[in-house]
Amino acid sequence: MKHQLRPALMMLLIVTLLTGGIYPLAVTGLAQLLLPSLANGSLILRHGKVVGSELIGQQFDDPTYFWGRPSATSPFPYNAAASSGSNLGPTNPAFIDAVQGRVAALRAADPVNDTPIPVDLVTASGSGLDPHMSPAAAEYQLKRVARARGLGENTLRDLVARHTEGRQLGVLGERRINVFKLNLALDDLSAGG
Repeated sequence: MKHQLRPALMMLLIVTLLTGGIYPLAVTGLAQLLLPSLANGSLILRHGKVVGSELIGQQFDDPTYFWGRPSATSPFPYNAAASSGSNLGPTNPAFIDAVQGRVAALRAADPVNDTPIPVDLVTASGSGLDPHMSPAAAEYQLKRVARARGLGENTLRDLVARHTEGRQLGVLGERRINVFKLNLALDDLSAGG
């Protein structure tokens, strides 16, 4: 038994050092060297301060801003510590009530807009943290934001186009807009910066 225990313990020690120490340190070091922004959470800095991350949505409900996809996290929206969807099916009364409430809020914020509301403005993503909206969602909100900010629609449409990201590798996913980055650019535009 002693003859088998020593090699087993040595193997455990070696594997623990490799997989629990050396490998994580090597991967972390390479990530910091090659992709430091991504390795540190894709943080967004303004005036030297962290204001958010490109990877986690932010809550916007002021009519002067574009609103992103709703969050299903609790106890507050876009809670990165509680990433999850609602797990409610499309026939669940609670889901239907939530969607109807979101539709009502969008209609109340822009009563003259009678165009169909894009689905991503009334349904939460699987993570509840989605930082993106579709170009259709931006177009739906464009007139409201332009009126509230006193900006021309074409000026705002150009800003949206500059912040529209293409498909990954040209084929994966859909075109999308990072809502937080767009709203920061919108503040810069309104401030004349």
